[in-house]
Amino acid sequence: MSLATLTPPDLETLQVHLGHYREVTLAALLAVIPTGEPQRYLYEPIKRHLSHMGKGLRPALCMATCQAFGGTEEQSLKSAVALEMIHNAFLVHDDVEDNSECRHRMPTLQAEQGVPIAVNIGDAMNALSLRLVRENVPILGHQLTQRIYEEFEHLMLKSLEGQASELGWVRDNRCDITEADYLQMILNKTCWYSFMHPCRIGGLIASKDTLDLDRFNKFGYFMGAAFQIQDDVLNLVGDSHRYGKEIGGDIWEGKRTLMLVHLFKQGTPSERDVLETFMAKPRGERSEEEVSWVIQRMQDYGSIDYAIAVAHQFAEAALEEFSVAYRDTPDSAEKAFIPKLIHYMISRNL
Repeated sequence: MSLATLTPPDLETLQVHLGHYREVTLAALLAVIPTGEPQRYLYEPIKRHLSHMGKGLRPALCMATCQAFGGTEEQSLKSAVALEMIHNAFLVHDDVEDNSECRHRMPTLQAEQGVPIAVNIGDAMNALSLRLVRENVPILGHQLTQRIYEEFEHLMLKSLEGQASELGWVRDNRCDITEADYLQMILNKTCWYSFMHPCRIGGLIASKDTLDLDRFNKFGYFMGAAFQIQDDVLNLVGDSHRYGKEIGGDIWEGKRTLMLVHLFKQGTPSERDVLETFMAKPRGERSEEEVSWVIQRMQDYGSIDYAIAVAHQFAEAALEEFSVAYRDTPDSAEKAFIPKLIHYMISRNL
């Protein structure tokens, strides 16, 4: 396999699959929200937030993997929806931690409801994700549900470890972060919960816990790294309407991205001093001129082009590893959907 632009028929087929998985996920998400009180301060904001969910990559990967290995959509639906619920809980808390005001071209919950209510909403969504996992019992039985829960427990802990690294680097103004440090951070923060565990859980359900789930780890890591680096690039050069978040927000927030690591390595000593001074400032004390200077330096030193090239290398590796992870599955529409998702993901919104 090689990375190439999807043909119009392939893109249409992929969007049909993504649309279907998103539709069934959203319906199941909304169905699990309690109908009692307090609606105004908890459940109605959750409904509004979930109604603007993104493409649904995580539940799509989980359900498609389950079907590719001989399972059914119904068997994997609860787990897939739990993945999307916990993803949205993470987003709510991320927006609070980053003081973000816009997501999917809508006000974030912390901007709309205030920080205390937004934190509580994120906590409630975590609780609802566990309810969804528990609802696997009548479908899959206690033993398999316990194994799924173990995957979710690992998923949550690794994601929180990755988030801790990123937040700590910003707080301590770490300017010595290496490319290896960054890749370890996104392995924990992004790859496990967004790509590795969705595939592992889908395979776990389909095989009734007879597969070696580590077969998905390299594939999910490569796919997740490509996704996250591409997302970091889009934060700088994406279309603001299609990207749905603040362009340049990562620089305003002081996040350590692959582009920033590259710039620290390539810049002159005086430029590194200026950059370190800028990164030490709180967001409110940074100016548009300073942010523009950082972006211009990234362009001058080829940091953005470098990140794009690395993202494509990871996507190519993911395509190669797909053949290993899914090697003994029969041809199916669901199996064919997964590598198309890699092509789509790496070219999205540019």
